[in-house]
Amino acid sequence: MIDFGFDKLALIGAVALIVIGPEKLPRVARTVGHFIGKAQRYVSDVKAEVNRSIELEELNKVKQQFESTARDVEHSMHREVNQLSNDFDKSWSEATAGLPSSSSSAPETGGSSDEGGWYTPPPSYAKVRKNWRIKRSAVPRWYKQQAGVRTHVQSGAARVARHRPRNGFTPR
Repeated sequence: MIDFGFDKLALIGAVALIVIGPEKLPRVARTVGHFIGKAQRYVSDVKAEVNRSIELEELNKVKQQFESTARDVEHSMHREVNQLSNDFDKSWSEATAGLPSSSSSAPETGGSSDEGGWYTPPPSYAKVRKNWRIKRSAVPRWYKQQAGVRTHVQSGAARVARHRPRNGFTPR
């Protein structure tokens, strides 16, 4: 930027004092300072926006690299799983080739626990019944107590008995 030394600033101040005058100089100086502050804030905002866009671009590059690495790992895992599955199927078919088709061992699918002892059926699902008589409200209980909202229903006689003075005084 422009290099302003003390001598240049003193010269500018002396010329401004002569041209503007001593009465209007403080107001003009405040206005100039105000505009310089606005300009500095604008420049800092622009710098911050540029820095944010640069960081966003860097994050997008890192994201793309991470996604491509994740895809490569996923593809390699699928290849390995497929290869192991094929090898297992091949060795299983070779191992069971000499066995008879009906075996007396544990059932493969769907047997009961009496036949093989290893299969237990999942428990049956019981639908949860909601009590529709209870009103479920989004207002917390502490707020109702603080606001004086009645949460329990009382009969008129019970309410009168509750608020009756205890010193034995009865109004006539």
